[in-house]
Amino acid sequence: MKSLHDIRVFLETAKLGSLSAAARSLDQTPAAISRTIQRLEAELGVPLFIRSTRKLRLSSQGELFLPRCQQAMLIFEQGIDELTETDKELSGNISLSMPSDTGRAVIMPLIDEFIALHPKVTVHVHLSDDYTDLYEQNVDVALRIGEPEDSNMVAITLYKENYRILCASPDYLASHSSITHPDDLQDHNCLCFTLNYKLHNRWHFIHSDNQQQCIVNVTGNRKTSDGQMVRQWAVNGHGVAYKSRLDVLDDLQHGRLVALAQQWRGEHAPLYMIFTDRSQYSSLVKELKSFLQQRLAEICDA
Repeated sequence: MKSLHDIRVFLETAKLGSLSAAARSLDQTPAAISRTIQRLEAELGVPLFIRSTRKLRLSSQGELFLPRCQQAMLIFEQGIDELTETDKELSGNISLSMPSDTGRAVIMPLIDEFIALHPKVTVHVHLSDDYTDLYEQNVDVALRIGEPEDSNMVAITLYKENYRILCASPDYLASHSSITHPDDLQDHNCLCFTLNYKLHNRWHFIHSDNQQQCIVNVTGNRKTSDGQMVRQWAVNGHGVAYKSRLDVLDDLQHGRLVALAQQWRGEHAPLYMIFTDRSQYSSLVKELKSFLQQRLAEICDA
């Protein structure tokens, strides 16, 4: 084997599925990446990728080789971390993807605190309510609310006790009938969220005492693919929202929104840190994970 560099190139190319994308990520030319892959395949005597005009994909031999390389790289990087982390100030670059409202309202203030503690760390933040494809885009870590859809991803819980709640502004409630049961939503303007072109208008609830379940098909005159817009509509008095408690906690604490039908909880919605493989679990990611877990618990459980 020529070097760990070759393994790193193989891992990045497998992750991104493109020579040009791997070249951008590793600050090399596509030709250099191609030569490295060809050299590695020649040394191994097997093809690692199946090439087409549009994209690379792993061959059966490449799929066998990939997890071994991931394990080897993880062990190597952990060894370096263990040798240096006690004496070295935390530094490095990290690219983060997160939902728009969770990012703005909750995570970014905590990221600011983290950078103040570790001034040599730099972050690149992607705010989007669509699910970021970590294989296609150059993102190290995604923060997502709700159970991960891809079981091949590594998912670490940042805050487990999060769930969706019904909420509306005092002004809206002053001019509309009360809401004590999910069925009361039939008489209200419900603010709906769309994700990946799917309208989320079936709101799920479970009773906190007897575990009775209830599903309501809601209607309303406002729909959006921006979670932050749903929150703003609710604060402005335009209807009832079904929001992650994390996203509206500050609004609830300051009276901009009021929690409704409190014996009924919406869907469980834990906050996860997600990445493609363990090789990305660097000392920087570990430190950020621990910091976010601690601060979220302090904020949400106070």
